[in-house]
Amino acid sequence: MSVYTQWTDYVVSYIKTKGEKAFWKEYGKAEEKIYRLILSRHEEKPSFILSQLAKEQELPLAFVVGFLDGINESLKTPLDVEGVKEDDQVTLDIDYHKLYINMLDAGAEYLYRLPQWDAIFSEEKRKELRIEYKESKMVHKVGRNEPCPCGSGKKYKKCCGANGAQAAS
Repeated sequence: MSVYTQWTDYVVSYIKTKGEKAFWKEYGKAEEKIYRLILSRHEEKPSFILSQLAKEQELPLAFVVGFLDGINESLKTPLDVEGVKEDDQVTLDIDYHKLYINMLDAGAEYLYRLPQWDAIFSEEKRKELRIEYKESKMVHKVGRNEPCPCGSGKKYKKCCGANGAQAAS
């Protein structure tokens, strides 16, 4: 059985026995512990053997795999998380900008407010990232007399809005 399958089975079993709220509480603590370590070493590409990291941090291996699954979309080169084995050496080439935005998107305040971010981004930069994130989630309704968002140069009503539908960009 792969360690990724162990992770997904662990989550299902935990939630069935203790509930989703209890799972997120415990997993959140573990995730925070790993992120504190990873962010404090931001000047290097974090590299570790899965089972050793779990042992050093006194965490279930499943939580370390869950961490990998969560951070994977913030890596410059994503990992094959489903194929990772417990004794594999894993190197994380983290896109910290993307990671911070993804933490905002997940609503993980306990992670994007970690003091270790101070050494990576200034408070002003983090504020810019929060604004960037909020703006990316805003929906802009295109008025019928505005330029079409497709870039054709035509008014929306004469282009993509010709069928009468309102588009968002």
